[in-house]
Amino acid sequence: MTPASGSQAIAILLLNLGGPERGEEVRPFLVNLFSDREIIRLGPALLQPLIARLIAWRRAPKSRANYAEIGGSPLARITAAQGQALAEHLAPCGPFRSFVCMRYWHPRTGACLAQVQAAGIRRLVALTLYPHFSRATTGSSLSELARQLQVGVPDLELAVVREWPTQAGYIRELAAVIAAAWQAAADPAAAVLYSAHSLPAALIEEGDPYLDQIRATIAAVEELTGRPGQLAFQSRSGPVRWLAPSTPDSLRQLAAGGCRTVVVVPVSFVSDHIETLHEIDIQYRQLAHGLGMRLVRTESLNVRPGFIAALGELVLAACRERGWLPVA
Repeated sequence: MTPASGSQAIAILLLNLGGPERGEEVRPFLVNLFSDREIIRLGPALLQPLIARLIAWRRAPKSRANYAEIGGSPLARITAAQGQALAEHLAPCGPFRSFVCMRYWHPRTGACLAQVQAAGIRRLVALTLYPHFSRATTGSSLSELARQLQVGVPDLELAVVREWPTQAGYIRELAAVIAAAWQAAADPAAAVLYSAHSLPAALIEEGDPYLDQIRATIAAVEELTGRPGQLAFQSRSGPVRWLAPSTPDSLRQLAAGGCRTVVVVPVSFVSDHIETLHEIDIQYRQLAHGLGMRLVRTESLNVRPGFIAALGELVLAACRERGWLPVA
């Protein structure tokens, strides 16, 4: 958090999922996650909290072991570092302070707003760290933010950065990490596999823009890289129909076609978390090895300077649209 304070400062709320850092946090985190009907609808609304607790009880041992293998989720630490870097980057433009605002684990939205209020800040930029809008991710975070503002501090001014699938700096950074991974792969015949977080297919059928925005990101990146790839989906959970094909199925298909090296791009993730550090780096790499392939993952954007600059452009544009900063 940067030292700027007072009513003239602007708070940047970095909206993210959250994740457990210790084993005892895994089960309550999963309860919070599966209780949210904006992610997944489990039976009648009145029964979802009970069903969520049952699913969490069943999944917790395996999830706890997975988190233990990566030393707990680094998401809160990375998000805090992104916020610090972003506020420092924006310092020449005004007094900005960053606040981590997690949806399903600490620091939760209410605690984040309490910090903002204690600092005397009246203007907030809600900056999603999901480039692609879905009601299950950014939508849920914004709904929770609206609820907490209404009950706690309804008179604050709010600007929202809702989505940024083709933001120029973001696309350049993705292209750069793909180029670096391609060079590391050192295989002219390597395949490029974009792996996005899956969603229940019903959300897309109901008009959620997530899939179209993922495709727009890939198209923009491929204009820079000149390397076509294919899209797959990871991180399914729960008894519903999910977007397909799955990343494991796509790896099997590539191996069956004679592929020996695959560059995996976690296209919907900007920070390292369980999905990159365990699902891709451990589970999918082991699967690829068993299939006779080498898997090379692109570097996560995390606190890359170019990515922080891209986030800065989004924040400044939102502030200028609200009239908080002069138009450049």
